[in-house]
Amino acid sequence: MRRLRRLLSQRSERWSEGVCVIEGPDLIDAALESRVPFEALYIDHDARERVDIVRIVEHAEDANVRIFALAPGVLDRVANATSPQPVMAAVRFSMSQLTDVALTGLVLVLDNLRDPGNAGTIIRSGDAAGVSAIVLSGDCVDPFNPKTLRASAGSVFHVPLVIAPLDDAMAYFREHGVRSYATVVKDGLSYLDCHLAGPCVVVIGNESGGLSEVAVGQCDERMTIEMAGRAESLNAGVAASLIAFESLRQRRGTTMV
Repeated sequence: MRRLRRLLSQRSERWSEGVCVIEGPDLIDAALESRVPFEALYIDHDARERVDIVRIVEHAEDANVRIFALAPGVLDRVANATSPQPVMAAVRFSMSQLTDVALTGLVLVLDNLRDPGNAGTIIRSGDAAGVSAIVLSGDCVDPFNPKTLRASAGSVFHVPLVIAPLDDAMAYFREHGVRSYATVVKDGLSYLDCHLAGPCVVVIGNESGGLSEVAVGQCDERMTIEMAGRAESLNAGVAASLIAFESLRQRRGTTMV
């Protein structure tokens, strides 16, 4: 159990082992459906008769996952969430490389994004909108942070994720002729007028400072989401979601309602 606590709380432990801990029936269902390699499944003994837990156990048994029923309260002491879940699992994770990215649609690049909720939201929205990949650069939050995993609602197992320095990522996309856009608060092209139907890259900065001028300078164009009210800027997760679904709308050539 001490190892599970370390994996939940320490990024260095997760990355040194290539293992993260997922909590709750929905995340575990998503991981099983995606055929993520499981080390073990842990269930609270008192919850073993719950319908959703029974279904997960059956699915895990079919996948030859080791299953441990723990005494009541043990998972509560390990869990990271405010409301502990009666089931958790240790799973292995892997990352894609830039060379793995299909340069056929939208790639989102998150530069120095530090909020796990925003990162998880972007991964979830990107999955829903069919982005080609999400690249994390600079001092980005760990995509396998427990809060990011929960916010992604399992999409972290569906979308190709790449960790790469911004310079390397942008050089790779330029080399392959992929047009890039830097998101800025004002004085950019409207995101509705940007060509997002084909191969393209959109770079999104962190929650407080946005993109640095150096990062903006690595992109072909500046992109802005116009606002009618008095808010200074949009939440990074909301901005990325709007852009991802505008890309989907353009790819479909339809008006989405």
